[in-house]
Amino acid sequence: MRRHVSLVLAATLMAGALSACQGGGGGGGSSAAFDPATCQGGTLSVLNQGGITHLDPARLYTSGGGNIPSLLFRTLTTRNRLPGDAGTKPAPDLATDLGTPSDGARTWTYKLRDDILFEDGTPITAADVKYGIERSFAPELPGGAPYLRDWLADASGYQGPYKQPEGLKAIETPDERTIVFRLRKPEGDFPFLATATQFAPVPKGKDKGVGYEKHPISSGPYMVEAYEQKKTLSLVRNPHWKRSSDTLRYACPDKIKVTAGLDAAVINQRLSTGAGADANAVTTDAVVGPEQLVQLGTGSELDRRVARGEFPSTTYLAFDTTQKPFDDVRVRQALSYAINRTSVVNALGGSAVAGPSTTFLPPQTALGHQPYDYFPAGDTGNPAKARELLAAAGHSGLAIELAHENDDAQGLGPKVAAAVQEAFKQAGVTVTLNAIDSATYRDVTGKPSTQPALSLQSWGADWPSGGPFLIPIFDGRQIIEAGGNFNLAQYDDPAVNAEIDAINALTDPAAAASRWGALDAKLGKLALVLPLTHPKDVYLYGKNVKNAVPDGWRGTYDLARISVK
Repeated sequence: MRRHVSLVLAATLMAGALSACQGGGGGGGSSAAFDPATCQGGTLSVLNQGGITHLDPARLYTSGGGNIPSLLFRTLTTRNRLPGDAGTKPAPDLATDLGTPSDGARTWTYKLRDDILFEDGTPITAADVKYGIERSFAPELPGGAPYLRDWLADASGYQGPYKQPEGLKAIETPDERTIVFRLRKPEGDFPFLATATQFAPVPKGKDKGVGYEKHPISSGPYMVEAYEQKKTLSLVRNPHWKRSSDTLRYACPDKIKVTAGLDAAVINQRLSTGAGADANAVTTDAVVGPEQLVQLGTGSELDRRVARGEFPSTTYLAFDTTQKPFDDVRVRQALSYAINRTSVVNALGGSAVAGPSTTFLPPQTALGHQPYDYFPAGDTGNPAKARELLAAAGHSGLAIELAHENDDAQGLGPKVAAAVQEAFKQAGVTVTLNAIDSATYRDVTGKPSTQPALSLQSWGADWPSGGPFLIPIFDGRQIIEAGGNFNLAQYDDPAVNAEIDAINALTDPAAAASRWGALDAKLGKLALVLPLTHPKDVYLYGKNVKNAVPDGWRGTYDLARISVK
């Protein structure tokens, strides 16, 4: 998925992370140890840029339950909510375990807990989970993660329960506590997918179709008190949620108030000042701004109120290898030598918020990252080597066009494009910049008939595994001619596709990670993409906030574990 800064991902939440947190977590300057048993009380304020676009679990594109969604919706599994490598693993949520695979990981069976209730006190059953998944197929409820349509057997043509009330045969509920998924191919990552909000239970009798999101029925620690789309959300405690059945969510605040549509600079100023209610405030999408960054590391009071994590994401240049001159690997290699990653990092805000990347997989163990640098450009590029390769390819001078977004909000805009342009100029390559409106950028670059030959892109993991990172970008069977394509290299190698299938069949995450890393290293030699940077997430929090520790899945602190008491 592409990385976005929205509150609730309609195309990604992005929010996931795999590195250990650095700093942060105490909050309020208090020396008292945080105790989840006594953290209850107060009101948490969430100050965000992105609008609260949807609250229907079928329409949310979140991994690990997201941040806001996880307060409302429990799923079969969830993220482990811990810093470091421990936080990159799924954990049981509504289910008693991570599922039992059979038939070579083509069948997954889950048993539900017997102490789980909706906000009205009704017991949650396997049929509620099945129905919640089925309605995510309805064309009236677009926007959710697409994996189930591909993974479930005979599900590609299903149109949801409103048009096909007979439901999905690939999901069976032999009793109220058992749910069975039958897949069309082995999928060892199914416990990760089961963290997605599509796996949240929905009571059929309360479903109001597109109107359900006005007040979705909670299965989590909080329920909706008031909701104004794209503006505000107020959550209060769900009286039927049981701490004994949900030990990963601490549910400390009595109330949570979310305000969306704020400017990032305003958010960071309010958090750093911490006046009034802002002392109890956090953000889930506004990373630290330049005014605050210069104060960090100086021993200031602000140093005690910063959380650092890393969402697994890579910013890169995408080559269409079917278009000239990028059909010649020597040209792609030349540009890989020419790139000045230091200038790109600086364009993104400096080394505090971004690091250089020579691999496509970001530097997180859970993804299987293996270091490699086949086209060493050093800190500032190697234009001499680039010129040598271009000459061998028959280019004494080269003119190309680079597509980018027309603003810098997602890190794919004019600032980064200009840094790339200047680096390539040193190697004798003339770059014309093509700014495309951010609102339509994915539509243009994701359709092979309109795709530019070279474009700035970013990709983030839907869950902590190499699969969702490499498959959409390099699996030839994922090329979508009609649009929504992410394999911009137009790369289709049967041997690579077969290796992807073999890794997908593995149910041991460590074994799979090793294979994903090896595959990334193999693909890197082909220079199908030019990795640029990976993010370093830095978030402020209010003076009274405690336990603001980024988890190992998403790189942001977890609202379900924060206290303001």
